[in-house]
Amino acid sequence: MLRSLTARAIVPVAVAVTGFVIVCCILLYSVMKTDMVNDAVSYEANLADTIIKSTRYAMLKSDRETVSNIIDNIGSQDGIEHVRIFNKKGLIMFSQQHEEINRYVDKKTAGCIGCHAGTVPHATMRDMERARRFVNTLGTEVIAITAPIYNEPACYTASCHFHTSGQKILGTLDIGLSATPLSKTLSIMRSRMMVFSIMVLILSVGGVAALLRRQVFMPLREIKAFTAKVNRGNLSPELSGISGELTELAGDIRAMASRLRIAVDELEKLRGGTEEMKEKAGVNANSV
Repeated sequence: MLRSLTARAIVPVAVAVTGFVIVCCILLYSVMKTDMVNDAVSYEANLADTIIKSTRYAMLKSDRETVSNIIDNIGSQDGIEHVRIFNKKGLIMFSQQHEEINRYVDKKTAGCIGCHAGTVPHATMRDMERARRFVNTLGTEVIAITAPIYNEPACYTASCHFHTSGQKILGTLDIGLSATPLSKTLSIMRSRMMVFSIMVLILSVGGVAALLRRQVFMPLREIKAFTAKVNRGNLSPELSGISGELTELAGDIRAMASRLRIAVDELEKLRGGTEEMKEKAGVNANSV
């Protein structure tokens, strides 16, 4: 299939380098994507904790207007798709989207099923377990996270609160950020990695081809020309520009040609002697 020595030497190297670069790029992209998503979730978890701490005092004072203003101001920032607080029953108490206030959330959705998978809801979960990724009704990809609002001593001892000390969670904050910036960053990273991969392939294959040409193909041409001269009977040509095993190969070819020439000369001598003996035998027969 590959008859040319050049093709048989370069094509396997090109295929091997291509496969290696592709596998490395895929693994690197997967690791970087995972790290970037984890960083986005960690940032969102910290933002959720900040919102909970910002609304804590207003909640202790049962100042619903202040809590609502905080939620509205945070939700109006670029990149934030939704911010809402719902109680333990799933009733939305505060939201930047006022039309969904006093509605119940579906506890079977991705953001709720993690805690409500068993008979008893989980009180604590890791950040990645509380995060979810989905496309909202506007067609925007969203990375959202839920953060529980725990029942602290200051809560169940306040005069305005009716929660008992045995209730661990009072409600949940749900915040969603647009995944568009992350998707754009990943797209740019993919494009740059593709360009980098192509550059590595070109440089690697080109470098290997140049080395093979300098160290293998050019000396082989010299040996081919040397062999042709030896085959024509010229046993004195010199090889230049080659070294190492190829020089030894050239010496072996010269020695083999020399031995072959000696053998041919000996055969010629034997043939000449045989002819001479035949002629003498013929002369003796005629004289008799």
